[in-house]
Amino acid sequence: MKINRRTLLKRAAVATPLSALLSGLPSGWVGTAYADDSPETPNMRFGIIALTDNAPIVMAHELGNFKKFGINSVISKEASWAVIRDKLTLGENHGTHMLLGMPFASSMGLLGSPVKPMVIPWLLNRNGQAITLANKFKGKVKTAKDMKPFADQAKASGSPLAFAMTFPPGTHAMWMRYWLASGGIHPDKDINLITIPPPQMVANMNVGKMDGYCVGEPWNLRAISDNIGYTVITTQQMWPDHPEKVCAFTEEFATKNPRTVTAVLKALHLSSEYIDKMENRPNVAEVISRPTYINCPKEIILDRLQGKYDYGDGRKEQDPFYMIYNQRNCNFPSRTYGYWWLSQFRRWGMVKGAPDYKGISEKVLRPDLYMTAMKELGVKVTATDLAPTKMAAGVFDPKDAEKYATSFPIHNLQG
Repeated sequence: MKINRRTLLKRAAVATPLSALLSGLPSGWVGTAYADDSPETPNMRFGIIALTDNAPIVMAHELGNFKKFGINSVISKEASWAVIRDKLTLGENHGTHMLLGMPFASSMGLLGSPVKPMVIPWLLNRNGQAITLANKFKGKVKTAKDMKPFADQAKASGSPLAFAMTFPPGTHAMWMRYWLASGGIHPDKDINLITIPPPQMVANMNVGKMDGYCVGEPWNLRAISDNIGYTVITTQQMWPDHPEKVCAFTEEFATKNPRTVTAVLKALHLSSEYIDKMENRPNVAEVISRPTYINCPKEIILDRLQGKYDYGDGRKEQDPFYMIYNQRNCNFPSRTYGYWWLSQFRRWGMVKGAPDYKGISEKVLRPDLYMTAMKELGVKVTATDLAPTKMAAGVFDPKDAEKYATSFPIHNLQG
């Protein structure tokens, strides 16, 4: 049988798999074009507050990690958490440094927040916040129970003590409420609980506007440095390795820009790894101390960043639960934390009746987005979602969130 050229090519096509024929083509080739894996929104503006835990976002910018993954970043220091929320809601910022409870409040429309669904695919850090008391309590108040007689006396006199947090549904509000209530002090009935932006805490205490506050670093150590107050307790003493700040996006932005979100998370992973190497922390402190970011002496930032805790009342220690940014599955957005925050919204009357713990947590906390980014980086993830977490006062199990929320003797339960 005579075989011509056409017959030979037909037989070759049948015998040769398509994958082999395409094996020599460049990666990303599809038909006559290339698959585009670049960020949909390459020019991104990130909001931050002047706090030590803004470091992953700032360092991703300064180290060129955003640029490495196709993001042209601009960092915008904002005046308050309300501004952070509003600029993300309006689209002026595309991603943001945020308190963990804020995306829940915005998604649910709580406490004055306009309804704007937000997502958390990345936890920025754990630990590193504290409660500072004015020097007049030094040597007298070491626990919340020690504070109760002072709170009772001030309330009876008609001038209740004033304590500050940074935003009503935020982490500092919950830490302050939790601590006061543990000593028998009702945060909504026995004292005045006020909102002050983090960088303004020290100045307000200095002029006598408040008796204590809860905030992130460096504003606790700054009060000690300025001889205004002392640290009565750190938040990691209440809950070792507790979640703190997050990198948040609106749900709309994350849905329309999946490759952009993945690029941001990959950049944050690299900067978080860098920060958690102790030899890099002096450089991190120097960078974030600049006026553009925190505007505070780098020495005040560095001590607690290295776990060196001087409480200002004679106590000193090397804290094993200092602020971390990458270790111990730090960045995994476990929905356990959503259940805990919702339990506190329930406890303090911010919602009526039992919230939809499962539905809301699944909507806001997005381990799927986290896993996509880690898979592309080849990072093995060992974190477990919805696992119980150990607190100083016991274990919080998300399966029993409603029982936990209604178990406290001091509360504002509604319905």
